[in-house]
Amino acid sequence: MTRLSRLLVGAAALLLMLLYVLPLWHVRLVAPQYPEGLGMDIHIASLRGASETDLNNINELNHYIGMHRIESDAIPELEVMPWLVGALAAGALLAAAVGRRKLLYVWVGAFAMLGVAGLVDFWRWEYDYGHNLDLDDAIIKIPGMSYQPPLIGTKQLLNFTASSWPGWGGIATGGAFALGVVAVILTVRARRAAHHPITGAPARAAGEPQLARIG
Repeated sequence: MTRLSRLLVGAAALLLMLLYVLPLWHVRLVAPQYPEGLGMDIHIASLRGASETDLNNINELNHYIGMHRIESDAIPELEVMPWLVGALAAGALLAAAVGRRKLLYVWVGAFAMLGVAGLVDFWRWEYDYGHNLDLDDAIIKIPGMSYQPPLIGTKQLLNFTASSWPGWGGIATGGAFALGVVAVILTVRARRAAHHPITGAPARAAGEPQLARIG
């Protein structure tokens, strides 16, 4: 790894640590009766309302359509995520300290796989809440209607406009991954530059006699 690559990976570790204080994702609902909107912040270990009463108001509204209550204790992934983030940050610091390119490749690959798995799991969680309704207690029943919010972007759900976007912690996570990718590119380029541009053999040191080529 180059010196710059190691610095970038170290910076990526610091960005990942922001997840312990900043929200990973943000979901917002806006409707005529709630013009200021209701928000829910998803942190790596908990779910919180954007304001003190938002999460409770969202659950009260969801009760009308038969959705289950949204609670941190009902999401086991929130117990694991702090450990995964800590492991990613530690892996980045280790790669930066050791400076081995293979360790960098493993870290970036693990980061990518965890990111994809996290997005798939979040989509699955949204699908479960939006489709598996308790219609026996629902006050509003619309045959064939589901209430899955978007993974990213906006979506109309009855008279509510639901939006879902990365929070500042999610943006920091994306930045950390981008730094890792840049570090890989710099490392690969440096390794290629250390070899002969045509044959791929190690570059001849300055002053070393060059053997005559035959044929």
